[in-house]
Amino acid sequence: MTLKGEYVPSPSAKARNHVEQILEAGTTDVATMMDRPVVLLTMLGISGKIRKVPLMRVEHDGRYAAVASQGGAPTHPKWYANLRKNPVLELMDGASTRTMRARELSGAERDEWWERCVAAYPPYADYQEKTTRQIPVFILEPVAD
Repeated sequence: MTLKGEYVPSPSAKARNHVEQILEAGTTDVATMMDRPVVLLTMLGISGKIRKVPLMRVEHDGRYAAVASQGGAPTHPKWYANLRKNPVLELMDGASTRTMRARELSGAERDEWWERCVAAYPPYADYQEKTTRQIPVFILEPVAD
């Protein structure tokens, strides 16, 4: 699957730079956040425009987590609403791109994935302490061809 539409770069210079590095190199291996690997999500925004979001790489058995932490801010990141409305996306990990479907987690399943997320990137635990909202976690699962 290839998402169609106009690509609109992130208003965040840091995110834009990561996306540009990844697209130029053709792999996520050239970009890190806090010295940790990233994946690149390409999704349809609620505006109908294409958005690209680099996120921490949290992978388990071919499935990935997308953590809507926004550094512990009181509000969800913009991409949260995009995934809720348009859950089918493209995920790039290394030089490989796959079509995935996002599903927001709750209960014991969220708890299990939250532990994996914190193990992959310990500051997530600090981010949760900084905010009263429960940080959303999506699981990204492969879409059958």
